[in-house]
Amino acid sequence: IVAELGLVIGLSAAINRISALTATLMFLAYSVVNGMTLCTIFLVYELGSIASTFFVTAGTFGAMAIYGSVTKKDLTRVGNLCIMAVIGLIIATLVNLVIKSTMMEMIVSGVGVLVFVGLTAYDAQKIKEAFYGVAESEEANKFAVIGALNLYLDFVNLFLYLLRLFGRRK
Repeated sequence: IVAELGLVIGLSAAINRISALTATLMFLAYSVVNGMTLCTIFLVYELGSIASTFFVTAGTFGAMAIYGSVTKKDLTRVGNLCIMAVIGLIIATLVNLVIKSTMMEMIVSGVGVLVFVGLTAYDAQKIKEAFYGVAESEEANKFAVIGALNLYLDFVNLFLYLLRLFGRRK
């Protein structure tokens, strides 16, 4: 988990100083480390539950990405609210590690689903607007990596929050 966090923060902070190839390699490294971390869900949740949650996540993610890409409504305000809500989710999760409330876990998971649904639409719109009429360049490639990272994080977090809500534990 520390390696994951380090890679995300490192990539985001260094994106203007590194090449697009280095950014891509860091993103791939993050994906591999994230995959190794996520494999632990197979120890906690039933396989059918993981599969059904994955398909629900994929459908929801796809629908919101399409919505974000085609809507004429500016989603900047929604995105900013969702980013602030992520900070609240982190704090609430840390507090719940101490108090261990199942009700609070359900509330945090429900809010987490809403937040990452909103972030998916926002990030898709932001990527579409950034690339509209842009020629291939080193900067565009770096932004593509950051955009892919944002959407990847949206998907994984949406999946994990849905799994906490609807997943059947072993």
